[in-house]
Amino acid sequence: MSPAVGVAAGLGATALAGDLLRRRVPHWLTTAGTVCGLVCAAWNSWHGLGIAAAGAAVGLLILLPLHWWGGMGDGGVRLMAAYGALLGPTGILLAALFAAAIGSLSVAGTLLLGPRTASSPYASAIVLGAWVSLLGGGL
Repeated sequence: MSPAVGVAAGLGATALAGDLLRRRVPHWLTTAGTVCGLVCAAWNSWHGLGIAAAGAAVGLLILLPLHWWGGMGDGGVRLMAAYGALLGPTGILLAALFAAAIGSLSVAGTLLLGPRTASSPYASAIVLGAWVSLLGGGL
């Protein structure tokens, strides 16, 4: 297992716990995930560092408009940026598609089975989408 895969697994498990228990993804976690992604990529080459930085930027820009419009908290945006540093631009785009599908199914299931809530935790969809992208060769 590569260090980036270990970071992705730890980042996801901790983000899931924080989001489900407290409805928050801690700043320290997403910052550490982004830094670890950049360091893992830089360890291989300067080119890898550029790919990781581009992935973090793409991950940030994917969800930033939703945060500006009030549809998402900043924890999800920062979590997507951290996974972008680990997966690169192509991998994070794939992860975003999977996260959108998983998140949509989760919200639909919540609406069908339970009472309406003001919000739904989206970090779980981001983590699962990133893990599916990772299993598909996103690194």
